[in-house]
Amino acid sequence: MDKRKIKQAFSAAAASYDGAAQLQRSVGTALLQSADLANQHGTLLDIGCGTGFLTGELLALSPCQELIALDMALPMLHATRQKLSGHTNVHYLCADAEALPLADQSVDGVFSNLALQWCGDLRAVFADIRRVLKPDGQLVFATFGTETLQELKNAWATEDNYQHVNDFHDETYLIDGLQQAGFRAIHSQRQHHQPRYASVLELMRELKHLGAHNVLPRRNKGVTGKTALQRMMAAYPRNPQEPTISATFDVIMVSAKR
Repeated sequence: MDKRKIKQAFSAAAASYDGAAQLQRSVGTALLQSADLANQHGTLLDIGCGTGFLTGELLALSPCQELIALDMALPMLHATRQKLSGHTNVHYLCADAEALPLADQSVDGVFSNLALQWCGDLRAVFADIRRVLKPDGQLVFATFGTETLQELKNAWATEDNYQHVNDFHDETYLIDGLQQAGFRAIHSQRQHHQPRYASVLELMRELKHLGAHNVLPRRNKGVTGKTALQRMMAAYPRNPQEPTISATFDVIMVSAKR
């Protein structure tokens, strides 16, 4: 993962993020419904807070005393701070999830909604999260699985051999990584979301507004030609009976105890 490009992409998307984040809000709501928030006291950490949707929900639904909103993109943190300006118990931390600047056993719960997929070494991230969690602390997160954007990936594969769509980890990898880090009571569930779009271009515009377009260094460094783009869009799978196209978002939700 090229962290500089990831940071630039999400910084640029801060202003447009909320208007395009319906899936993120839907997944975040389901994630919190799966968590034991009624007993979540103390200090909570929201990794990859974005513009603050999950942060605000954690404040509303849990009896936590303090909440740390963490994001590597400073404009995202500014958006969260503006949204939650009335809350004095929220602290804002601009930092990388792969290098948490927090003391050992300093937080009671860690939450992350569709952010950990941007980490290059998830196993190291799990180990560091366990380090900052107190004994019996809870980790709850959602991330994208291997079938995410499979239609877009397959359509591009008919055009060239470059990587236009990011790869994501499967459920087994996540569970193994958590076990190796020392987590216990691991539970996971997988859901497929298939929102519809008026066109492939609309899907690609939404990914850009979210900051979630391809930021991998091994992608085609040249400008994708108009003809190649048109051929890719023609190859995108569609139902001839439907005027719209769908895109698969393979979401894995996981909870674990320290």
